[in-house]
Amino acid sequence: MTEPADKQSILRSAWVLTAFAVGGAALVGLTHLTTADAIHRNERAVLLKKLNTIVPASQYDNDLLADTLEIPADYQLGTTGPEVVYRARKQGHNVAVVIPVVAPNGYNGPIEMLVGIYDNGHIAGVRIVKHRETPGLGDAVERNKSDWVLGFNGKSLNEPDAKHWKVKRDGGVFDQFTGATITPRAVVKAIHKALVYFDTHRKRLFSNPPDKPVEPGEKP
Repeated sequence: MTEPADKQSILRSAWVLTAFAVGGAALVGLTHLTTADAIHRNERAVLLKKLNTIVPASQYDNDLLADTLEIPADYQLGTTGPEVVYRARKQGHNVAVVIPVVAPNGYNGPIEMLVGIYDNGHIAGVRIVKHRETPGLGDAVERNKSDWVLGFNGKSLNEPDAKHWKVKRDGGVFDQFTGATITPRAVVKAIHKALVYFDTHRKRLFSNPPDKPVEPGEKP
C-alpha cells in the first residue's frame, strides 16, 4: 500500500525540483537581458574614454567606435592576429588613427599599447594597455605611473630621424628608466615600427567605408 504513495512523493519532488530549475533559468535569463545593455554601454564608455586620452573628443566629430578597420597580423606592429584600428575624422577630413601595437621584447614579456597617429604622420598619443613589467621600474611606461609616454607626442618618422629613435643610452633622444632600460627600449622600437607601418599603409588605414564595427571586448 505504501509503494504508490512513495512513487507519488518522488514524482512530486521531481516536479518541484524541475519547477525550481526552470524558474532559476528564467531568472538568470531575465537578469542577463536587463543588464546586458548596461554592461555594453559601460564597455563602450570605458573604451571611448581610453581612446579620448589619445585623440581628444574635440578633435573629431565621427563615431570613433563605429569608424573602424580590421587589419591582419603584422610583424611591424608585433601583432599575432587581426586587430581593430579606430579612425577619427572631422567634417569628413581624416584626423588620426589609433592602432594596436605590441612590443614583443619587454623585460617580462610583450607590452601591448595603443598608438595614435595623426594624418600628417605625427604621434597623437601612446597608452600602454597591458604589460607584466616590474612594479616600480618598468611599469613607469604606464601613464598613471609617470609622464614618460607623453614624450612621444608630436614625434614622427623624421622628428627625430631614424638613428635617434632610441633611448639615450643607445644614442637616441628618449629617456630610459633607472635600472630598467629594456622596457623603454622595447616600447620606443615598437612605436617607431608603428610609424613605419602607418607611412606604408596610410591610404588603407583611412579607407572608406568603415568595416563592420567591432564591439568592446570582441575579437575581430
